[in-house]
Amino acid sequence: MQITSKLPDVGTSIFTRIGMMASKYQCLNLAQGFPNFGVDPRLPELIDQHTKAGKNQYAPATGVTELRRAISRKKELLYGYAPNPDTEITVTIGATEAIFSSIQALVHPGDEVIYFEPAYDSYVPAIRLAGGQPIALSLNAPDFEVNWDEVRQKINERTRLIIINNPHNPSGTIWSEADMHELQQLLEGTNILLLSDEVYQHLVYDGQIHHSVLRYPKLYRRAVVTMSFGKTFHATGWRVGYAIAPPEISAELRRIHQFNTFSAYTPVQYALADYLAEPEHYLQLPEQFQARRDRFLAGLSKASFQLLPSAGTYFVCADFSDQWSGSDLELAERLITEHGIAAIPMGEFYEDKRKTGLLRFCFAKDEKTLDEAAEILTKIVIR
Repeated sequence: MQITSKLPDVGTSIFTRIGMMASKYQCLNLAQGFPNFGVDPRLPELIDQHTKAGKNQYAPATGVTELRRAISRKKELLYGYAPNPDTEITVTIGATEAIFSSIQALVHPGDEVIYFEPAYDSYVPAIRLAGGQPIALSLNAPDFEVNWDEVRQKINERTRLIIINNPHNPSGTIWSEADMHELQQLLEGTNILLLSDEVYQHLVYDGQIHHSVLRYPKLYRRAVVTMSFGKTFHATGWRVGYAIAPPEISAELRRIHQFNTFSAYTPVQYALADYLAEPEHYLQLPEQFQARRDRFLAGLSKASFQLLPSAGTYFVCADFSDQWSGSDLELAERLITEHGIAAIPMGEFYEDKRKTGLLRFCFAKDEKTLDEAAEILTKIVIR
């Protein structure tokens, strides 16, 4: 039987490929974006408590009321805006499902969707499955700044959606207040919608603030904001995220969500609702992860390659272009097979898989892993 693929150009993700190699060669895995240390023991205790209390059946499609209310209080504390729990907040199976459902709800065949690369690899397949046309605008090392003149030139009557990611994976950069005002001015008077991927909302360093779309009412009224509890509380396998949007946009998102996954894991939702009652659980995250970043960077201070600034997320990029002229993927493979360190090749975050000479390292690791990795990386020269 012949099957016609809807995504003929999509193969095994780079995360799976590098992860398999890291396992095969028993590497220190600084590739994939997840911590190698445990969650707060209180969270599993809360899950166990709610499981034993019988909270084991389907949750409401929009999420349990207690969690949606807790999310609303959290956003008011952080950004000064309390979204309506009943009409603006939808709990999803991770932020990736929130992104996918949003794109399916908002993008129609023939619509153009502007996004910025290097980019998280779920955006483009979701756009194509909706019948949309992805329009990539490149952010280039070392600063990965948006060229707003280029954005203006790409906007036309077919532009339906712009996707932003702040803090930005994989570059570790953050959007400034000036960027947000540029975007607001650009969209004013248009019918263009906005999808803001903010899964690393708490990981902003050096005293800077996270410029969430929720801080900007003129942007929010046309936006979906997606976030992740897995990234926030070091439990990526629990797959609980959420989307925040004005009621009329949320209504369309929920039409897709209910037939996509319907609802997220019930006991975890109740556990998270309880856990959010203590804001220090998330307010302390910038300090904790900045300490990991600083430890890793200090260990690499004498490395032969250049490190790019990391203002947010739990990633830092290393520039090997002075000592390596091959493809980024070959560079990552050599690092695994010859030196026992796994990283993600930056070129894989671009549609054309370009050569950048950059590798992305994840510093959401325990101190032992960071110290061992830094010791190995400091000694190597790639030729």
